[in-house]
Amino acid sequence: MLRRVLWAIAISIGLAGCGYNDIQVADESTKSAWSEVLNQYQRRADLIPNLVASVKGYADQEKEVLTQVTEARSRVGQVRVDPSDPASLKQFESSQRDLGSALSRLLVVTENYPQLKSDQNFRELQAQLEGTENRITVARKRYIDAVQGYNVMVRQFPVNLTAMAFGYKEKPQFAVENEREISTAPKVDFGKSASEPKK
Repeated sequence: MLRRVLWAIAISIGLAGCGYNDIQVADESTKSAWSEVLNQYQRRADLIPNLVASVKGYADQEKEVLTQVTEARSRVGQVRVDPSDPASLKQFESSQRDLGSALSRLLVVTENYPQLKSDQNFRELQAQLEGTENRITVARKRYIDAVQGYNVMVRQFPVNLTAMAFGYKEKPQFAVENEREISTAPKVDFGKSASEPKK
C-alpha cells in the first residue's frame, strides 16, 4: 500500500515537472478564448434580424440584398465548427466572411435612404454592430494569442515529450484568406453621405 502511494506521488511530481499541468492550463485558455470568439460572432448574428427588419421598413425594394444577408446568416448558423480541425475552422471562417460581405452590402444600400439613416432604432443598431465588430476583432486576437502560446509550449523541449505522450498536438491558427481586410471593422457611420461636402 505504501509503495502505491509513493508511486502515485512520484508520478504526480514527474507530471508537474514535465509540463503536463502547463499544457492543461494553455489548452483551457484556448478553449475559453474560442468560446469568446463564438460569443461575439453570435452577438453579431443576433443583431442582424433587427437590422434587416429596420432596413426593410424603409427599403423593402432592396429584397435581393436583404435576402443575401438573411441567407448568409442562416448558413453561419448551420456551420458546426471544431477549432481543432483545420477544415472545419476554414469553413467557419468562410461563412463568417460571407456574412460580413453581405452585411457590408446592406449597409452600403442604406446610404440611399436618408429617412432610414435618421431613424433612432437604426442608429442604435448600427452603433451596436460597430461595437460588436470591434469585440470580434479583440476576441479573435485573444484566441490567436492563446493558440500561439499553446503551440509554442507543446513544441518546446521537454514539454513536447509530454505532449507527444498524451496526444497533445498543435492547434490550427485562426486566420483568414483576406486577413488584412477583415482585421478592420466595417465602417457603419452613416452620419454623412460621401457626396456631402466636408466641413
